[in-house]
Amino acid sequence: MTQTPLVLVDGSSYLYRAFHALPPLATSGGTPTGAVKGVLNMLLALRKQYPDSPFAVVFDAKGPTFRDELFEHYKSHRPPMPDDLRVQIEPLHACVRALGLPLLCVEGVEADDVIGTLARGSALDGRPVVISTGDKDMAQLVDGHITLVNTMTGSVLDHAGVAEKFGVGPELIIDYLALMGDKVDNIPGVPGVGEKTALGLLQGLGGGLDTIYANLERVATLPIRGAKSLAAKLEEHREMAYLSHRLATIKTDVALDIEIDALHPAAPDREALIALYRELEFKSWLDELLREAHAAGPTADPAAPGTHYETLLDRERFAAWLDKLKQAGLIAFDSETTSLDAQQAELVGLSFAVAPLEAAYIPLAHSYMGVPDQLDRDAVLAALRPILEDPARAKVGQHAKYDMNVLAHYGIEVRGVAYDTMLESYVLDSTATRHDMDSLALKYLGQGTIRFEDIAGKGAKQLTFDQIALEQAGPYAAEDADVTLRLHQCLWQKLEAIPALAKVLKEIEMPLVPVLARIERHGALVDAKLLGEQSLELGEKLQQLEREAHELAGEPFNLASPKQLGAILYDKLGLPVLSKTAKGQPSTAESVLADLAEQGYPLPQVIMRHRSLNKLKGTYTDKLPQQINPRTGRIHTSYHQAVTATGRLSSSDPNLQNIPIRTTEGRRIRQAFVAPEGYRLVAADYSQIELRIMAHLAQDTSLLHAFRNDLDVHRATAAEVFGVAPEAVSADQRRSAKAINFGLIYGMSAFGLARQIGVERKEAQAYIDRYFARYPGVLAYMERTRAQAAEQGYVETLFGRRLYLPEIHSKNGALRKAAERTAINAPMQGSAADIIKRAMVTVDAWLLESGLDARMILQVHDELVLEVREDQVEALKAGLLPRMSGAAALDVPLLVEAGVGGNWDEAH
Repeated sequence: MTQTPLVLVDGSSYLYRAFHALPPLATSGGTPTGAVKGVLNMLLALRKQYPDSPFAVVFDAKGPTFRDELFEHYKSHRPPMPDDLRVQIEPLHACVRALGLPLLCVEGVEADDVIGTLARGSALDGRPVVISTGDKDMAQLVDGHITLVNTMTGSVLDHAGVAEKFGVGPELIIDYLALMGDKVDNIPGVPGVGEKTALGLLQGLGGGLDTIYANLERVATLPIRGAKSLAAKLEEHREMAYLSHRLATIKTDVALDIEIDALHPAAPDREALIALYRELEFKSWLDELLREAHAAGPTADPAAPGTHYETLLDRERFAAWLDKLKQAGLIAFDSETTSLDAQQAELVGLSFAVAPLEAAYIPLAHSYMGVPDQLDRDAVLAALRPILEDPARAKVGQHAKYDMNVLAHYGIEVRGVAYDTMLESYVLDSTATRHDMDSLALKYLGQGTIRFEDIAGKGAKQLTFDQIALEQAGPYAAEDADVTLRLHQCLWQKLEAIPALAKVLKEIEMPLVPVLARIERHGALVDAKLLGEQSLELGEKLQQLEREAHELAGEPFNLASPKQLGAILYDKLGLPVLSKTAKGQPSTAESVLADLAEQGYPLPQVIMRHRSLNKLKGTYTDKLPQQINPRTGRIHTSYHQAVTATGRLSSSDPNLQNIPIRTTEGRRIRQAFVAPEGYRLVAADYSQIELRIMAHLAQDTSLLHAFRNDLDVHRATAAEVFGVAPEAVSADQRRSAKAINFGLIYGMSAFGLARQIGVERKEAQAYIDRYFARYPGVLAYMERTRAQAAEQGYVETLFGRRLYLPEIHSKNGALRKAAERTAINAPMQGSAADIIKRAMVTVDAWLLESGLDARMILQVHDELVLEVREDQVEALKAGLLPRMSGAAALDVPLLVEAGVGGNWDEAH
């Protein structure tokens, strides 16, 4: 019977390689974890490959080894272990032990020697051995029983593989290293003998050091560069060569009191792993372990003992829960539906929680065969309506806007939603985690939740919620409400400890929820016929551009094929290669094509134009008509409050933030957003809001003067930077000044500015230097903000919203610089986001009271779009503009400009 191989892992080798090869990874508190995760990934993969094998992970022990006694400079050239790596050793060892894998550290020798001893001993017993390492020294151990595998590259080295890779077999690897030395370990070798010379000697004389030194007279005859003087050099450094041989030799006789059969891994310690993965924030592994615990039953779930969930199927239990809801100080609620689209979803059931671990699910419309009698949906909703609509009865949801929209279709206007766990998490730290319930439960409660896929399946055969058996649907739905309540208790406590953040939640984010819900439900009217015409026109333009591209290439090719495009651009046309892919091929990425187009190459210009129009056609002119809701005849975008890092709203299905406004085709898409008959669209836009916030934050005298006196700030900047009178500023100078004004907000470098305005980098740097000389307050603000970000780890908006910057202390210069740029921009972009959100809340409240036949229908960037009866346009503008401009008190005016039209483009 063939024995399973002994698997020996060179843990020290993989620790260093993972640290240097993988991108940096850290916990939300800044503790480095990338090397730990890299090594564990490798171990888990290797364990799957050899599930029945004895297995040991071997690390270097602390302290000197016998080699330090042989040669005092051994490894002395190695820089000290980086602090970011040193702190990962202990948690890695703990994880390896918790996984049940035998871990070996033997003092006085290196990991190589322990591996060598175990490997040779097993090989002598006829047992196959697999050594997992990236260290070339280990090649000396390879024989008929011992092979090397490199998990990071996938390579496997047997005897032939070693000979092919190094040019000599395993039996000469030590001599090979002794001759050429090893810079990493500071093995001296013979001075002047490199890889080629070492191979020439070993292959030419057919043996190792002993053979070479016994045949020094033959060295001069070998076809090696410098062969004539080589013998004398070898003789001079004979002692060093043999010392190097001893240093490079892996010991295979270390006194180890280890039985191979004792190296079979034990069962993983789930509790220890859960604690470690939680601390290291290995979320997917933690989730997997918690879900395993969850599946093992309630008693096995460390996060939620004592859970009491009910599925309500009779009037008595429903009546009892109705009393609980009426008496509760805070109600967590959640809806189960047939769709993620709130405008299309049908209500299947509701779940509630009134205390931690106590929740109930009320099924209302489960449709599968054999379902028990369900409570009547209309009767249940009628009984719940007074509770759900009572503004004085506090409620908490997870992404409550969705549930509010669903229930609105059943005539229930949910009020009193005081908290939303998605928004609590987002306001607490927008970048620490995703803000869906499963991620939050994992992060803040340490609990793995039942996933929808667990009960509904995946892919095309996935069930809708109404098709799921109550035995599964009930606990899933009740858990949603329970986890929401417990998350709120955890998150609100954290927010209360930072009053400014609690205020952002209570005064900005929560009041905005019903406003956005109303905007989404009302939707926007689009002209499907006009969009259809635009699609046809864009199709014709795309065909024309394709013909132009083929002409420029001199042959037809697939514009969407990177391989064919690369062959045309680089092989046939000989364009400069600006960047390469991971596989070493010349890149055809959009950024590269944009650079080539900017440099004036015609084919990249045509390709970029083709890609732009193709995106417009696919995303908007083709798709928008398909997104019209047949019930309302409108499109209903979804607004997201918890996606962007800085607080800005985003939208999807359709994404309205990305419609280009600088191109004719983009503006024509806006023309398809129309007012109904008898109505007009009013588009109100904050003018240069981020620059105005910059002036306020920086308190720069010149900028404050420009905005307070309603000067053209770009013209004023041009006058300062180019040293001319304001009236003498040319259009090009104003355009350059505008690029400087906005570019500096976003941390643009001299290189970036040079490209944008078409000047040399040196000239662009001179403009930037002159700008800061004229606006010293801006420079002081930037320096002050960088220092604050480094000191406290976050920056704030005018209203106290925080953006944490975990990379602000990164050893990686590029990551640190990016964090510094974000630190400068985030207070402006985040404050602008807060201001328009405050404006939306104020405007919505006014509209509800005003009696005007008007409503908000879109919010994009710094712009609000409203639909109003045409005879009430002036009344709307009269109330709208002061409320928007009064959304914040800055040291410069907040200017709002409004336009009116039959479509969005006209009104903008």
